[in-house]
Amino acid sequence: MAFKQFNLDGIGPLTVYKRRGSRTMRLSVTSDGKIRVTIPSYAPYQTGLAFAHSKRTWLQAQSSQRSYSLENGQEIGKHHRLILSVNFQAEKPTTRVTNTEVRVSYPAGIDASDQVVQSAAIKASTKALRNEAEAQLPSRLAAIAERHEFSYKSVSIKQLKGRWGSCDQDKRIVLNLYLMQLPWELIDYVLLHELIHTRHLNHGPDFWDSFLKHEPKAKQLRKQIRRYQPNFNVMQALK
Repeated sequence: MAFKQFNLDGIGPLTVYKRRGSRTMRLSVTSDGKIRVTIPSYAPYQTGLAFAHSKRTWLQAQSSQRSYSLENGQEIGKHHRLILSVNFQAEKPTTRVTNTEVRVSYPAGIDASDQVVQSAAIKASTKALRNEAEAQLPSRLAAIAERHEFSYKSVSIKQLKGRWGSCDQDKRIVLNLYLMQLPWELIDYVLLHELIHTRHLNHGPDFWDSFLKHEPKAKQLRKQIRRYQPNFNVMQALK
């Protein structure tokens, strides 16, 4: 199979393969992190590179999920701590989420870094984050909206990979449960950001004029939040 290698800026190396008989393009990431793009044999390699570029958000999310593992004692959200412990009687990992802990017990024959343990820890930790987000973010959004005289139709909590929140033209706001991993100042920045979108859907001059009117530190906070990404290890390496 003919192929050509490229480097996608900000993502890393990828290989574009030409496959005979293929009529569509396919993007995949192998278990060891290699990015593969398959294209029809008649298409130019640049088509595959452009296709990968259009999927940058997805690729970054895949990369972030591979780049960390949850550790014993790690803080989850504002009120939970992850406890990873061996259970000599267990045949498979079990989980329990309380008001303060995410507890994962696993068999003695495997390590805490094992994929099956990590999968259980991520699932339970996600549940804890969702509980926290649903308990705290809607009321906090309502308070900020009242303080700054904004209105919105609804708010929901979802697990998003590439953004902290969204607001559509009908003023329906979606907030990412991973917000609970951020400092409160940045959480409030995102909440106000989405409220301003109820009046200005894009990020044009009117949006930023309004944002700076309500939060003079908006642009400084914008720089700070770029150091974070939506996952359990939210801090990114400074570039």
